[in-house]
Amino acid sequence: MVQHLIDLVRSLNLYRATQRVVDPANSPHTGALTMALQLVCASANPGQVAEIEQLMPQGVSLLPRPTAVPDVVEDADTLVGNARLKAQAIVNATGCPALADDTGLFVDVLQGLPGVRTARYAGEEATDADNKRKLLAALENTTERSCRFQTVVVVLWPNGDEIVVEGVCEGSIATSETGTSGFGFDAVFIPTDGDGRTFAEMNAVEKNAMSHRGRAFVELVKVLTSRVGQ
Repeated sequence: MVQHLIDLVRSLNLYRATQRVVDPANSPHTGALTMALQLVCASANPGQVAEIEQLMPQGVSLLPRPTAVPDVVEDADTLVGNARLKAQAIVNATGCPALADDTGLFVDVLQGLPGVRTARYAGEEATDADNKRKLLAALENTTERSCRFQTVVVVLWPNGDEIVVEGVCEGSIATSETGTSGFGFDAVFIPTDGDGRTFAEMNAVEKNAMSHRGRAFVELVKVLTSRVGQ
């Protein structure tokens, strides 16, 4: 299973610019084709943007979020709701198709927390270190550490058409931080499909092959290619 996903992730880089993709000026349902698709990325998180760039196939280019676009208030009660808010803000500001994602870490013994507030678990201005510290403290006296990461990706066109996909990675929370790669909760998340290492101990290919975001983008590529045909 893991090797299959690794092969899928690597195969994303085999797409060529000559592959037909959706014309961003038209609906993704019309079959209108062009040589390339440009999407404006809604995220300003450097770690997230780097991962997304690694997962996008050739023929789909990711444009940076304009610096003039302010942060979006993510006050929806679902991941897809927050992703839509961010994508819509980019479309409104640029008039271009936008790509946005939202990720939540859902810990069973905490009744699903941090959930949709994962990035702000320890407060609105919390750092990754603050969030990890609060999570480890919350689990200090329990052996029940099962959880899952979920990512929802939304691609939104100016005409209102959208694609929504998701990816889930089951895992558990470590008792302490291990590893130096990645961002967010990577240093305390141990994926069930892995070999006991945290995401922060893996290289990018290993992580993307089994991660929630990697799986979501594999699904996104499938949807894009199925809609434009061969």
